[in-house]
Amino acid sequence: MDIHIICVDDQREVLAVLQNDLSGLPFELEVCESADEALEVMDDLDGAGAHVALIISDQVMPERNGVNFLAEVRADDRFTHTKKLLLTGLATHNDAIRAINESNIDIYVEKPWNVDMLLAYIRRLVTESVVAAGLDYSSMMDHLDTEVLYKTLRKKT
Repeated sequence: MDIHIICVDDQREVLAVLQNDLSGLPFELEVCESADEALEVMDDLDGAGAHVALIISDQVMPERNGVNFLAEVRADDRFTHTKKLLLTGLATHNDAIRAINESNIDIYVEKPWNVDMLLAYIRRLVTESVVAAGLDYSSMMDHLDTEVLYKTLRKKT
C-alpha cells in the first residue's frame, strides 16, 4: 500500500522547500496550494485505497486556514489514523491553542523550521499512523521511528 504525505501551503516556494526537504523519504508526497485541493486529493487517494499518513498544513491560507482544514479532516472517519502537523510563521498563541483543541493536531512547527527536527517529527507521525492503521511496515523499517515501533511491540507482549 502506498503511504502518502500531503503538504498544504498557498505559497509555492514553501511547497518547493518542503518537497526538497522530504525528498529522501520513501513516501508519496502530494503538494496542494489550498485546503480544497488537498481535500480533493485525499478523496482520490482514499478511493484508490491509499493511506494518507500525514498532513502538513500551513495555518494562514486564503479561504480556509489550517486549523479549520485540519478540524474538517479530523471529523472525517476515513482519515482516523491520519496525523496532522501545523506549520506556520504567523500564528498567535491563540491559534496554537485552537489548533490543539479543535483540530487535534499532533505537532505544531514554526517557520522557518529545522530540517532535522521536521524529519524526526515526520518519521514519528508516519510510524504512529502506519502502526495505528495496522499496515505492513516491514519494507519501510529504515525510514520509520524505531522508538515508536519498539513501544508498539512492547505493548503487544
